[in-house]
Amino acid sequence: MVMDKIERRVIMASLVLMGLFVFSLLYAKNKYKSNVPECLPYDKAYTEPKINKIDEKTYEVFSVASMWQFQPSEIYIPVGSEVDFYLTSKDVVHGFNISDKNINMMAVFGAINKTTVTFDKPGVYDIVCHEYCGVGHQNMRAQVIVNYPDAK
Repeated sequence: MVMDKIERRVIMASLVLMGLFVFSLLYAKNKYKSNVPECLPYDKAYTEPKINKIDEKTYEVFSVASMWQFQPSEIYIPVGSEVDFYLTSKDVVHGFNISDKNINMMAVFGAINKTTVTFDKPGVYDIVCHEYCGVGHQNMRAQVIVNYPDAK
């Protein structure tokens, strides 16, 4: 069975386009430092909102989403800190987006998502729910307040 010349060109063009697509995905991932969240096995220990200071520049934030709030709602950390966010939900599916940090996770009941973020610049980074979760959805916000170690 001999392949037609046009079919061969279409197949080659398709392979080149697929290769270009894969290359652009990898390029964008490295350039924009995208972070794919991890899914951890469910553990009840992650369902209590808290902030753990591991050392001077490393923190763990256990964030719990529920109608219509994130807990903790204010997270204070110093500039240059690396923060591991562990995220879960007490009820429905919620979104978790940190402005200016390219972080986008889903808070799902019975599941734990984890991502790591470094905050190199001082400022207030808003966390918003981007998944419609009910009537009070528009009020569902939290903040990461990044400042110099001596300020608060």
